[in-house]
Amino acid sequence: MHLSLYNSLSRQKEIFNPIDANLVKVYVCGPTVYDHPHIGNARSIVVYDVIFRILMHLFGKDSVLYVRNITDVDDKIIDRAKELNISIFELTKKTTEDFHQDMTYLNCLPPNIEPKATMHIAEMINIIEKLLVNNSAYISEKHVYFDILKATNYMELSGRSLEQMLYGVRIETNEAKKHLGDFVLWKPASQSDEASANFDSPWGRGRPGWHIECSAMSHKYLGENFDIHGGGADLIFPHHTNEIAQSTCAFPSSSFAKYWVHNGFLTAGGEKMSKSLGNFITVRDLIKQEIEGDIIRLLLLSSHYRKPLDYNKKAVLDSEKILNYWYRAVTNIDLTKLPSIAIPNNFLTSLYDDINTPLAIKIINDYAKNIQTANDQKTKLHNAASLISCANFLGLMTKPANIWFNKKLDNSELINSLIAARYKAKQDKDWSEADVIRKKLLDMNIITEDHKDGSSSWYKKHN
Repeated sequence: MHLSLYNSLSRQKEIFNPIDANLVKVYVCGPTVYDHPHIGNARSIVVYDVIFRILMHLFGKDSVLYVRNITDVDDKIIDRAKELNISIFELTKKTTEDFHQDMTYLNCLPPNIEPKATMHIAEMINIIEKLLVNNSAYISEKHVYFDILKATNYMELSGRSLEQMLYGVRIETNEAKKHLGDFVLWKPASQSDEASANFDSPWGRGRPGWHIECSAMSHKYLGENFDIHGGGADLIFPHHTNEIAQSTCAFPSSSFAKYWVHNGFLTAGGEKMSKSLGNFITVRDLIKQEIEGDIIRLLLLSSHYRKPLDYNKKAVLDSEKILNYWYRAVTNIDLTKLPSIAIPNNFLTSLYDDINTPLAIKIINDYAKNIQTANDQKTKLHNAASLISCANFLGLMTKPANIWFNKKLDNSELINSLIAARYKAKQDKDWSEADVIRKKLLDMNIITEDHKDGSSSWYKKHN
């Protein structure tokens, strides 16, 4: 089987052929650590986590090099630290730690390398110097700018004209620039800046522009050419466009990334979720609401990665119902007797076809249904093994069923006694008493589910 990916550069689905199958190289734009990531940011991390898992399955765990950066020098960071009246180091350290906790909550694997921008200033300066030497960059009013007219096929990734892309995009207007679209590689320090926000350079104290950071870090760990560059669709222009321009101009033999993979926007009520619009929900908010990370992870994978995905309460509830369905299917299965099986081909084929997670989820649902309809134990066990292996591959169902249904219920003794009392009331055909008890359980956010044998199971409803 071959992996196919939609390449934003060619605007078509292509068979993935790595430059070197012994070491597949992937770079993904990570967080700017000035605040907690919202779930739109999290969607990107989860998508590339699944791609990472697929690549390791195809080529071997030790044959994939996944690099995801941390941007810890940026104007947003400086402004946020001033707003909170704390040092930049305090802000970026705490925000990075919180980001790692958020990604653990979503069951994302850590990348092989997670470089920080502040630790790679020398590499950025080196690339800027190369660009100045070959006249792809120029110095003006203590800034170093990249001259976009020196980049061939500058708009190839976006597939649109520069005028179209600049319209509606926040671009700094500055008479010091040769062209409106020229972007900053290095900017001078401001008197109001905290000392740690700036660094020594041949052009004086200052700090790098955003775009040069990723070019420097990807070059250091992956070289001039690598396989996959990933990020959100909003990064196509100007960030990824500028990465290509400065990297290929600094290293003339470079074609930079071979495949460009971009995930779609997450919307809230039909609008793109963003901090600037104020319509965002952070991963930290979901943790505080005690919503299981698996529920959010499944929600983020429920739509094809390139399509928009709307976040709403119904979507959360639907994902919870699906996971409950999967867990209920294996509740009465003796997991110690599961056969050892390979991950089913139909499941892998769905993922190899441009990461078709909606189809993969449907396939897992089918295994859950087959467990319930199977007539013999061997078939039940085989379907249970298939369900669990597929769900685990997507980073789901990593908890035992009893933990899943009982997690964080500190009043479980009371609940179990109410369940038992309701069961007795039903046996006695005291339906009004059974309804009263069920109402008490609902008031406690406890959902009961009755089974054909007369027994009941329960789980906690998330608000």
